Amino acid sequence: MSTEPLLELSSLTVDFATEDGGSRTLLAGLDLTLAPGEALGLVGESGSGKSMTVRAITRLLPPAATARGAIRFEGRDVASMDAAALRAYRDGGVGLIFQDPRAHINPTKRIGAFLTEALRHNRGLGRGEALARAEAVLAEVGIDDPARRLRQYPQEVSGGMLQRVMIASVLLAEPRLILADEPTTALDVTIQREVVAILDRLRRERGMGMVFITHDLDLALAVCGQVAVMYAGRIVELRSAESLHERAAHPYTRGLLGSRPAIDARAPRLTAIPGRPVSAFEAGPGCAFAPRCAFATRACESEPPQLVPFEGGLVRCARVEEIHAERTDKRTSKEATA
Repeated sequence: MSTEPLLELSSLTVDFATEDGGSRTLLAGLDLTLAPGEALGLVGESGSGKSMTVRAITRLLPPAATARGAIRFEGRDVASMDAAALRAYRDGGVGLIFQDPRAHINPTKRIGAFLTEALRHNRGLGRGEALARAEAVLAEVGIDDPARRLRQYPQEVSGGMLQRVMIASVLLAEPRLILADEPTTALDVTIQREVVAILDRLRRERGMGMVFITHDLDLALAVCGQVAVMYAGRIVELRSAESLHERAAHPYTRGLLGSRPAIDARAPRLTAIPGRPVSAFEAGPGCAFAPRCAFATRACESEPPQLVPFEGGLVRCARVEEIHAERTDKRTSKEATA
């Protein structure tokens, strides 16, 4: 496997032009690296910048948005790609899986026509060969009787099956990178598990990289080797999924972990992070999470924290060492009196 990074984001910043001639920042200074075959999770509340990151990677930003910094795919600068290179990049370099397949699959076309259109027009395959490939990939994503499914319309199959059709359409392009933008949001828990298992298996078998966007921290931990927690357009914590549960250091990350329901314990209600999430353009000059953080001081509200190494990961918190020391002291004291 190549040692060259598959995807690199360097100081990626996205600004949005406003009608009054000003601009608003939607993403600020993202630095991420993904190797071939790796899976990276992007986790955070609505407005944190997860989907905007995917739009920037694919050069599908809204007309009023501009990207600064660098996006490199297999060493090539995405921003400088001409029309032909960009078309090849989107056709076989990256594949995008949307969260709502019914909004992205033409309901007037049979599933077979949807799956084979790109193979026939972009790759010059005959109808028979294209259908054979589509049938094989449908079987690969766990759809029974794929030949019959190719003759059906999207509205004739369930939401879970249609999401598998969406995954199959991406796999037919043989991408090296999959961008999965909350692909299980509209599915029930059982189907979510099946879809995530399919994505994880195919990523491993094909050696593809994957950026997995989700609100569900448990899903990210189950699928991804690295997890980046985002808040207000910035990464506030980045570490391995293996260590995130035990060694999460940013107060926001710990709040997300604490708000999950537990199947082995009963509680009168779930713990919630106080306040509301903010977008990057709403954040003040200091830490964007400060208004919701129990550990914030006045300095947190005026000085922007940097992303610094801590406990095997990267954390954007000016008080992370103090908070960690306080937690350690309380844990030690509790153990001593037990």
